[in-house]
Amino acid sequence: MRVAWCFPGQGSQFVGMGKELALASPAAREVFDLADSALGEKISSVCFEGPEADLTLTRNTQPAIVTTSLAALAALKHAVNLSPPTSAAGHSLGEYSALVASGALRLEDAVRLVRLRGEAMQEAVPPGAGAMAAVMGLDPEKLLAICEEAKGNDVVSPANFNAPGQIVIAGHAAAVGRAGKLAGERGGKVIPLKVSAPFHCALMAPAAAKLASALERIEVGPLAFPVLANVDARPNRDAARVKDLLIRQVDHPVRWEETVRAMASDGVTHILELGPGKVLAGLVRRIAKEIEVLPVGTPEGVEAAAKLLG
Repeated sequence: MRVAWCFPGQGSQFVGMGKELALASPAAREVFDLADSALGEKISSVCFEGPEADLTLTRNTQPAIVTTSLAALAALKHAVNLSPPTSAAGHSLGEYSALVASGALRLEDAVRLVRLRGEAMQEAVPPGAGAMAAVMGLDPEKLLAICEEAKGNDVVSPANFNAPGQIVIAGHAAAVGRAGKLAGERGGKVIPLKVSAPFHCALMAPAAAKLASALERIEVGPLAFPVLANVDARPNRDAARVKDLLIRQVDHPVRWEETVRAMASDGVTHILELGPGKVLAGLVRRIAKEIEVLPVGTPEGVEAAAKLLG
């Protein structure tokens, strides 16, 4: 059995996430306390009680998901003698959770960084000026050509290569609209996404610059196992590369399909989805059916994973 750890990104959040974990596991509770202390406010209350309007603010969503994901990992470590994974990865924001799990980042640094990242991404584009849309049923080359054709003087490009036939595009609202219309005419199904900013495209360059400045003050430790980076879908164990990979991630597409395929090629048989929800389980099933995914975001999930690994 070759096990990898995967950590979810924005969109996996829900009010109440992590609450049962914190009640059932002192180790999980400790992670929430650490995050509260690092941020100087109770991100745990936003996770457990909401309201939803607060949880969906990007500045809160990002630290909330990282904290919940690492609380799930802490609960699992407490429940079973956990061996290091073959590798780890995170979807967009989840890369920070993976880096904390590997020892490269401290939890306190990570939650403060992703709060700043969330604020910087929000501020990079005025409200309403940007948009994102999921496009189903078109291959990457066709969609790239459509984005080129639609952009004019604006920005529109693939932002997430999530799974076969599921690619998210991002950019200026008008250009995303034009690309969506063309994609629909050429056999794709287009779903506009409710997001607060157009993530993972060139419009995020100001956010990448702010993150770069914040990362200068952060110490990166050695990685206990490889973390596959979103920007190149390749395993990294070099601490010296971590900051650059995180900066580039902000305004470059997330190569999730390639990441899972790389894990499959490496012989991974099981993935633990550590954190809220089951979004990654759905994507992995579409990419590599042979890999079994176990969601670990509740006490029941922790128990099932402990049974599998124990």
